[in-house]
Amino acid sequence: MFKTLAFTLTLTLAAPAVAQPRLALTDVPKAAGPSVSLFNGQDLKDWDAWLGYADPAVTYKRPPIAPIGATARSAEIFKVVAEDGRPALYVNGRIWGSLVHKGDFKNYHLRLQYKWGKGRWAPRETQAPNNGLLYHSHGAPGVVWGTWSQAVEFEIMTGSIGMVVPVGEAISATANAVDDPGIIKPNLRYSPTGRVVTAKGGAADWNIEAYSDAEKPAGQWNTLDLYVLGDRAVHVVNGVPVMEVRDLRTDGQPLTHGAIQLQSEGAETFFRDIVLEPITALPRVVAK
Repeated sequence: MFKTLAFTLTLTLAAPAVAQPRLALTDVPKAAGPSVSLFNGQDLKDWDAWLGYADPAVTYKRPPIAPIGATARSAEIFKVVAEDGRPALYVNGRIWGSLVHKGDFKNYHLRLQYKWGKGRWAPRETQAPNNGLLYHSHGAPGVVWGTWSQAVEFEIMTGSIGMVVPVGEAISATANAVDDPGIIKPNLRYSPTGRVVTAKGGAADWNIEAYSDAEKPAGQWNTLDLYVLGDRAVHVVNGVPVMEVRDLRTDGQPLTHGAIQLQSEGAETFFRDIVLEPITALPRVVAK
């Protein structure tokens, strides 16, 4: 999540202010090649860990101290556990940071499952549980607020699953959106029939909220599908499309590939079945 959220997350995230038609996914592409599992269920040898500051409350204050970085302390935050009788990738959330897969990917369908644990940590212990699936990750680790790599975020936060957030001041993403005064600033919600809006890291228009809330109740596993083709992407939550983005950019240049990054950001989270397969087309999002 980005700087603006440091003082806005105490607001209640609302459903769309105006009733909207349900969205559906059609023309779902078939895999264009063999799938790749990004989580082997045994260890994290395919991932690089990075930790931000020991006290996450200083993250957005540009502190004159170095982040923890890549050290053995990451084993406190990221590990492989058994959950519901199966291997899962556990993210503790107490220290903010990132787990970045070593691969570099483009033109793919990524599917994973997540569910929330019970832990909530300062400074967000009373706020909506928060994490993130970041894609097209690139650049130096911790370059964003000492904690994350530059990327485009598929938000994982209760009430906002699928929201798009450019992570890093060089990153931007374009979508159609409508004004919704019932949500946090900049009060923009994705809608296929909305006006064209470009969100940019660190700017006033720093995010675009998901079309609808398709998350399951706490304690249940949720399925996320991310379809990426070139500089475009579709975010899907439990089979419901909630976001279409295009013109993904870094420093104004097309952003078409990068690593997969999982955040640690204040809430215990479990991930499993992280599978990626190549595609040559995006699905279509239509109103039902």
